[in-house]
Amino acid sequence: MFRWLASRFRRPPPPLTGAPAVRRQKSRSAASGYVYQYYYQGQRPLTRAGEQGAEYVFDVSADRKTSFPVSVFVSREAVSLWERRHGRELRSNERYAVAKMALFQAFDERPDPAAMRELVRVRPADLDAILESLDLD
Repeated sequence: MFRWLASRFRRPPPPLTGAPAVRRQKSRSAASGYVYQYYYQGQRPLTRAGEQGAEYVFDVSADRKTSFPVSVFVSREAVSLWERRHGRELRSNERYAVAKMALFQAFDERPDPAAMRELVRVRPADLDAILESLDLD
């Protein structure tokens, strides 16, 4: 009962920001064999299970008929650790690149579109690997 009561008083997440004025549909052929179409919806600060970070939201379709939101959560801890090790701030476009590459990894690694409905999390090791693959330091 307590969870039900708490859910009634939970604040809605902040609105998404940073979306382009004109949305461009993009496609990605995944190693799983599916071809996904996606739009970038925007990002917002978010706390998940006590962990602070940014949520990047993409509208994804695997059949061109139905779409669903996919959230990529980039933890503040991962970003802070990277920034301390590299002695510079990670710019907003670089953070977006991390989220987009994490989305692509999920497209490749998850077996089907139903699995894409689960949150994509970017942890410190993930962030390091993605930025290294992009040759950013």
